[in-house]
Amino acid sequence: MADENLVFTYENYLTDGTLDLPIDFIPGMRDIRLKDLPSFIRTTDPNDIMFNFMGEEAQDCLNTSAIIFNTFDAFEHEVLEAFVSKFNYRNIYTIGPLPLLDRHVPESEVKSLDSSLWKLDPHCLEWLSQRELHSVLYVNYGSATTMSQHHFIEFAWELANSKQPFLWIVRPDLVLGKSAILPEEFLEETKDRGLLASWCAQDEVLK
Repeated sequence: MADENLVFTYENYLTDGTLDLPIDFIPGMRDIRLKDLPSFIRTTDPNDIMFNFMGEEAQDCLNTSAIIFNTFDAFEHEVLEAFVSKFNYRNIYTIGPLPLLDRHVPESEVKSLDSSLWKLDPHCLEWLSQRELHSVLYVNYGSATTMSQHHFIEFAWELANSKQPFLWIVRPDLVLGKSAILPEEFLEETKDRGLLASWCAQDEVLK
């Protein structure tokens, strides 16, 4: 981690090689680079709200009687073993991946519960059903990651230049400090093969 008084912008990360710096201080995780971490963890701002919130939540977990992880032992056994060793905390349970467990939940009101804070766009599935199987690129940066305006526009044109049909989930707050607005030229170029949506039922899309 850089000096806490030095705050990088995302634009700097993209151009000065900082994102390729190796990270060797996370127990159980090998061959990790700075760019492999979520953007809200990469911050060097000691006052970053999301970073501090996640840190506090992680610390609070150590005061509980048990911790449940959305993973499975064979997938992340090195990290889990390092966690147990570092914190001497053995009451951990791996029950993931949760989307696979969802298949076994009977249809009921509970089935309709969703952890997403974003309103789903039902048009995504309708649009996908009209495309050939395995023909669409699906792009989703998740619910917390942000990017610079420069990165956003650059990525958009890479999608356009791919000449492939795509479904791109663009949250209203995806661009750091700005609204996610795309050039008219991009919209015109991709209008017949691309769909932009603010959020989607990701498990259904991936099926």
